[in-house]
Amino acid sequence: MFMGEYNHTVDAKGRLIVPSKFRESLGDEFVVTKGLDGCLFVYSSKEWEAMEAKFGEMSQFSKEARKFARFFFAGAANCEVDKQGRVLLPAVLREFAGIEKDVVLAGVVNHIEIWSKEKWQETNEYDDVEEIAEHMASMGLTI
Repeated sequence: MFMGEYNHTVDAKGRLIVPSKFRESLGDEFVVTKGLDGCLFVYSSKEWEAMEAKFGEMSQFSKEARKFARFFFAGAANCEVDKQGRVLLPAVLREFAGIEKDVVLAGVVNHIEIWSKEKWQETNEYDDVEEIAEHMASMGLTI
């Protein structure tokens, strides 16, 4: 399980240090893809295989399924951690997420999200968290 929030920077070559706590669960190779809300999603190889299996079960006759699969899989990249604990984020993914320098890595249960610091701050204003919690309770999630 991934949890926690870490602030880092991307260097001029597009490399990002992956926090050691995340590297322990990710391993040396993992997948980075376009995420929702303007961030990047990072999956361990095991989680990625599970996602592939779920998508493989979806009907190819569903326009929405095809469209989302293109978004999710065409943007995906296999990434490896170098000896300094860095990963090279492909330019197309950095551009998608608006990542230039300052980033936030957030552990979110089964994956990690990589955000530009600006988008993270804009998206994660918690003014309505109580309302969201009530909605989640109606879906069966209780704390």
